[in-house]
Amino acid sequence: MNTINALQSTPLQTAKSSQPKEATGDFGNMLKDAIQQVNKTQVESEQMSQKLVTGEVQNVHEVMIAAKKASLSLNLTVEVRNKVIESYQEIMRMQM
Repeated sequence: MNTINALQSTPLQTAKSSQPKEATGDFGNMLKDAIQQVNKTQVESEQMSQKLVTGEVQNVHEVMIAAKKASLSLNLTVEVRNKVIESYQEIMRMQM
């Protein structure tokens, strides 16, 4: 959500004033942050599961919610990756 808010608050720039390197860096950073967030949810889910097994956490619901969040975020990431690859392949099939 922070990424969306940050994108909405930035003013649009004209094509002449923006440089491709900056735009690529921003996209790369955004992608890196998103993947790090997915990894973080996966690690938190694993830690919660370990705590449940060792008896440190008594609430099974919290563990299940953490596991579902991790699963959904990973599934979303995989689907986005699949769409990007599909789009790239479609572009490569286009005749120039």
